[in-house]
Amino acid sequence: MKSELPQTGRVAGVDFGTKRIGVAICDSRRTLASPYLNYERRSPDADAKWFQSFVKDEQVVLLAIGLPVHISGDESQKSREAREFGSWLVEKTSTPVVYVDERYTSKQAEEILQTANLTSKRRKARRDMLAAQMILQAFLELGASPNPPGALDD
Repeated sequence: MKSELPQTGRVAGVDFGTKRIGVAICDSRRTLASPYLNYERRSPDADAKWFQSFVKDEQVVLLAIGLPVHISGDESQKSREAREFGSWLVEKTSTPVVYVDERYTSKQAEEILQTANLTSKRRKARRDMLAAQMILQAFLELGASPNPPGALDD
């Protein structure tokens, strides 16, 4: 599967949520992941239009979606929702999707934001896009794995 993925071009990181989606993007050389924004979900049609415009305007060739899994590596209901969302994104944007183990990204993002002495409102406004940046950075450093995430003690 990895050989079928675009090897050049911009990649977007996506931290899936039912109310808010964190988005990050990298440069075309795939060296630097940066937070982009938190997208507040509206409706399936509005969400599709936003992602279609985003992919086109930012010349995104690949979407790296965070896959929430348990410490054991087992998938959860949220994992299934993230995979369904990824399938929906492929259908709506015609852009390939990879899934990236996102264990602890939201927690790490919150810890980083707490050290910045931001109010809880400001932390919330940045947390999801920072988590998306971490997901994207993990993809840039490790690439896509054809295997599901394993247990942390493997």
